[in-house]
Amino acid sequence: MSVNQQAHTGPPYGQPQPGYQGYQQPAYGGPSLPGVPQSQYGAYNGPMPGYQQPVPPQGSLRAPPTSGAPPPASGASHPSGHLAYSQFEHGDVQNGIPASAAPMQRPPASQPFLPGSAPTPVSQISTFQQYGPPPASVQQLRNHMAGMTIGSTAASAPPPAGLGYVSGSFSATGSGLHTPYSASQGAPPATVSEGLPLTQPPFPGHTVSTQRLPTQVPGFTPPPPSTGVGPSSYPPTTAAPRPPAMPGPPLPGQTVAGPPSSQPNHVSSPPPSTMAGLHPGPPMSGLHGPPPPTHPPQPGYPMQQNGSFGQMRGPQPNYGGAYPGAPNYGSPPGPPPPPKRLDPDSIPSPQLNELPPQQKPRHRIDPDAIPSPIQVIEDDRNNRGSEPFVTGVRGQVPPLVTTNFLVKDQGNASPRYIRCTSYNIPCTSDMAKQSQVPLAAVIKPLATLPPEETLPYLVDHGESGPVRCNRCKAYMCPFMQFIEGGRRFQCCFCSCVTEVPPHYFQHLDHTGKRVDFYDRPELSLGSYEFLATVDYCKNNKFPSPPAFIFMIDVSYNAVKSGLVRLICEELKSLLDYLPREGNMEESAIRVGFVTYNKVLHFYNVKSSLAQPQMMVVSDVADMFVPLLDGFLVNVNESRTVIASLLDQIPEMFADTRETETVFAPVIQAGLEALKAAECAGKLFIFHTSLPIAEAPGKLKNRDDRKLINTDKEKTLFQPQTSFYNNLAKDCVAQGCCVDLFLFPNQYLDVATLGVVPYQTGGSIYKYAYFQLETDQYRFLNDLRRDVQKEVGFDAVMRVRTSTGIRATDFFGAFYMSNTTDVEMAGLDCDKTITVEFKHDDKLSEDSGALLQCALLYTSCAGQRRLRIHNLSLNCCTQLADLYRNCETDTLINYLAKYAYRGVLSSPVKTVRDSLINQCAQILACYRKNCASPSSAGQLILPECMKLLPVYLNCVLKSDVLQPGPEVTTDDRAYIRQLVTSMDVAETNVFFYPRLLPLTKADVDSDSLPAAIRNSEERLSKGDIYLLENGLNVFVWVGVSVQQSLIQNLFGVSSFSQISNALSTLPVLENPFSKKVRSIVDMLQGQRSRYMKLIIVKQEDKLEMLFKHFLVEDKSLSGGASYVDFLCHMHKEIRQLLS
Repeated sequence: MSVNQQAHTGPPYGQPQPGYQGYQQPAYGGPSLPGVPQSQYGAYNGPMPGYQQPVPPQGSLRAPPTSGAPPPASGASHPSGHLAYSQFEHGDVQNGIPASAAPMQRPPASQPFLPGSAPTPVSQISTFQQYGPPPASVQQLRNHMAGMTIGSTAASAPPPAGLGYVSGSFSATGSGLHTPYSASQGAPPATVSEGLPLTQPPFPGHTVSTQRLPTQVPGFTPPPPSTGVGPSSYPPTTAAPRPPAMPGPPLPGQTVAGPPSSQPNHVSSPPPSTMAGLHPGPPMSGLHGPPPPTHPPQPGYPMQQNGSFGQMRGPQPNYGGAYPGAPNYGSPPGPPPPPKRLDPDSIPSPQLNELPPQQKPRHRIDPDAIPSPIQVIEDDRNNRGSEPFVTGVRGQVPPLVTTNFLVKDQGNASPRYIRCTSYNIPCTSDMAKQSQVPLAAVIKPLATLPPEETLPYLVDHGESGPVRCNRCKAYMCPFMQFIEGGRRFQCCFCSCVTEVPPHYFQHLDHTGKRVDFYDRPELSLGSYEFLATVDYCKNNKFPSPPAFIFMIDVSYNAVKSGLVRLICEELKSLLDYLPREGNMEESAIRVGFVTYNKVLHFYNVKSSLAQPQMMVVSDVADMFVPLLDGFLVNVNESRTVIASLLDQIPEMFADTRETETVFAPVIQAGLEALKAAECAGKLFIFHTSLPIAEAPGKLKNRDDRKLINTDKEKTLFQPQTSFYNNLAKDCVAQGCCVDLFLFPNQYLDVATLGVVPYQTGGSIYKYAYFQLETDQYRFLNDLRRDVQKEVGFDAVMRVRTSTGIRATDFFGAFYMSNTTDVEMAGLDCDKTITVEFKHDDKLSEDSGALLQCALLYTSCAGQRRLRIHNLSLNCCTQLADLYRNCETDTLINYLAKYAYRGVLSSPVKTVRDSLINQCAQILACYRKNCASPSSAGQLILPECMKLLPVYLNCVLKSDVLQPGPEVTTDDRAYIRQLVTSMDVAETNVFFYPRLLPLTKADVDSDSLPAAIRNSEERLSKGDIYLLENGLNVFVWVGVSVQQSLIQNLFGVSSFSQISNALSTLPVLENPFSKKVRSIVDMLQGQRSRYMKLIIVKQEDKLEMLFKHFLVEDKSLSGGASYVDFLCHMHKEIRQLLS
């Protein structure tokens, strides 16, 4: 691509952390801690029923937090369970910068900042603190960071300050070099910014350079000299003339006022009037002295709306400008937080050598100037959404998962089945190690295809079965080479030559292709199925059709909540929709029923009975199935008996007083029933409480939040007993898959109960504090989809590769008894298996690399099949080719799964550090080997990885790796298991949620409104927004929304009457209501789980939960904002390069 075009933006990747379905959410209220003033929002101060009260971090609160509670102030003790991170200190821009277009650097997630410790020199380019002690002598940081220009093209002359995109490049109006201060050190100084020359990356890379113009702003009074910061020196900036420094005499105890850079991002700074004096901000909390003096801005630099100087930036496509509404959401602005502690970001400048450090100017990076996920997604849709993706060419990078496109299979598997982290892999292991880019494939073998694409053809070779290589046993595929006139073929995986069986022989044409090439799916397509012969079956006999067993908890909680009656009512109709083969009239699947509390009740529903019969097994220590005939039945034959049973169960247990439950014996019972029937199948278990009754697999309550951030935190994710691992192994051997529906009102130990569903390839659904009125719709939708979806039983998957690489590591919901075979009792259309490859030899650029994924499974009709997916990749000897062909969404999917597995064996902090380090190495290798030489102050990102920092930050801030105070141990274990088998589209929206302005939707068209970035400053209080992350759908309503819109959407006349308890939007006959409901239905249809609808009114207590998903902002739990993280990442890269 020509360097003068604006670089095409890379894929979106990371989704926000879930506020998981029905989880306990923070009440943000309750008794205030000593030293913590009540928050500005009255609404946050009331306790909220059903929500656990978080312990807010100590330290002074700042104006309404934009996305999370303030972190501890610099000398404050950290309450237990809180990360001692100061990277989100108050003096900094708290997600105060609009989200950006250039990726941000990543904090080394480590070294908690120790107040008072001797700072060591670290060059850091961000507001990050916690990560790494501050520099002792800023002198050593000389020439350290000339700044951050963002540009993917050369600009002949520096553009005027702050204009939007100039000829395909971005100019950053401010840098992220925020100087931090400790509470004793005075406030941060103001900043000046000016147009910066843009640099040009070698091949379309993305440069971000933050240039800092040192100036002394008149009116700044230096703080007392005793602040303990040595003299500092700044490298001279080449970009702009330097305004003269004007030192003022220090007045002890005097505070300094800069532009209110520490305001939350929804507080608009004073309007940009060029010469007007700046209004003094409220006194900084934590500092003594008179109110800050006002000072006029530097002549010639108009104020920028986001608090730094420079011309105002035009809005980016699809984004509203900075908050149209009044400051602070209409509540009075609170005092800005105390200034930040000292931080390695103090970047030296010679002019300021003699000045006390507080007077150093600060710049902000303009968030519109750093890579925007929305822009990248939009560009990919426009560039690649119209043409079909034809898979005939080796090593093609597919369109992003967020783009709607058609696939034409011409020899490589569709990206719906396999996506890779890179489509051009290094020829040698040394090159792979140097780049640190993981080579992985995310495989979804039974993925659902859109109606306009053809399902894989089923090929039947009769009794001889599929044709395979003699040596490596690879299946016939388009890459096999026929030789000797078609009598033999050479394997593309191991090069062995195999005789073609006589029945399979066919002549070759003049190009060496078989003349029946287009008639045989296995010779011309990337994905197809073979009918398996009896040799591929257990015990060499064809399997029976599978069975579904419904196992219902009938303890007091389940009955009292109305759950038992709800399940029984639903099953009456749902049993007519069991999965079936294409043209079959009825499903071949048989069904059975069990209820349980401390004992198990089995039901005989044989068609010849007038009434169902119940048999009780109270010896749970030695589980057996008391009946064989009549337990598993055909739905149509036993319809009346089943209906009678489902009517009777709720009545039988209506007066139960039994609160205790068993769990392991329930799975054992299902397993024994399937063994006796000699078939595979699935158990649907509906369970409400921790199994504390005397029985095998009995558990104790071991929930302990005090373990968070200790070396023992990993035990929270591990099962508390090995009993369930052994049980899972037995289930997999029988083909018994477990789907678990949980309805907890307290700790349930998901980490242990989830072991069997996880290792058998099953699913877990969790509905905390289940309430019939609000949760039944979501539960029933999940149950219907779970029962009806396509599933393969007794599945084994193996991935073969051509010589030079091999599959070494696997992630997902499965069991492995050896190093090559992935075994799953059940595999459904939503599950993915992620495979990592390593080199074991050299690869050649000519032949490329091949993958073949073979899945052996039993269909829902009892047919044994093989599904084959083939993919060919390019190989390269130049690192630049590797970086041009990466897929960031897939990379993030792999990194999240790698990290989420890491927490089982390592402290969370170690896992975070290694993630940051790996990504810094990936980007540093690109900078060193692929980018043209440029100043160290520039952050240069590969074009297709420019979103790596923003998405990586989302993973680091997720509840598994950085939990807020309201996230329960069960939530974390649940999310950890969920993400491990997500596909790339699901992790994309999960880590970086989709945010849509509903008020901008065109009611006359089918299209969605253009998405906006996940930051609070993109919200306007006169609008309504929808945010979805695959688990929840939030509808956020601003306080100033027009009354007519509220009437049209909610059917009430004012903002105050909108109910938070709605679980679905009311059906109203007007265009706006229809449009919004159609958008919600469309999004629900794209997700594998039914998302919980949560109505959030601005300034309401639920708003804190909503802000948790505005992932470009700082998070309540201590996660960095995108801009801060980008700066941190830059610092990490520079340390690696130096």
